[in-house]
Amino acid sequence: MAAHVLVVYYSATGSVHQLAKAVAEGAESAGAEVRLRRVAELAPAEAIASNPDWARHRQETESTVEVAELDDLEWADGYAFGTPTRYGAPAAQLKQFIDSAGGLWQAGKLADKPVTTFVSSAEQHGGQESTILSLNNVFYHWGALIVPLGYTDDIVYAAGGNPYGTSWPAGYPSTAPDEVTLDCARFQGTRLARFTTLLAAERTREPAARG
Repeated sequence: MAAHVLVVYYSATGSVHQLAKAVAEGAESAGAEVRLRRVAELAPAEAIASNPDWARHRQETESTVEVAELDDLEWADGYAFGTPTRYGAPAAQLKQFIDSAGGLWQAGKLADKPVTTFVSSAEQHGGQESTILSLNNVFYHWGALIVPLGYTDDIVYAAGGNPYGTSWPAGYPSTAPDEVTLDCARFQGTRLARFTTLLAAERTREPAARG
């Protein structure tokens, strides 16, 4: 049976959405069954309407990408989380979804699963690494196994050399990730799927061994 990978993200103007799709493609290419999910939008309508790119992206994805549910977290054997930076930290929309998973955490449903993270910011030094590190603090509490990019492939260097996770400096107005960065995101998805498959198989064998 294929390992289950959940790619869940928040994207305002679309950069992180493009990265998320590439991560999902990479995981699928490695044989994983993938769910691509966006978290619910929390911003007021007037804030969204004030930015044409934000309004456009919301309209484009409202009916094409399902909203993440807690059941998706329980279903998955491995996770990829994507977010824009907000003052060097993850977007409130993604954090709200993560914060709602306390029941699954208490039940041990999030432990021992691999997780990786990808980000976008306006500037190259706009908090990309600190955002990933902030999210990793959550995953330590979960007991999850963090899967960074590391310097494990030349594509990491080509895409800017961030060993923490794929990151895109989108500029302002926001621009879509280039093909090199998308290839790096695909590699990250493939890498996540490889570890997810190994660990999922091990969890399947454990009950049989005890029996």
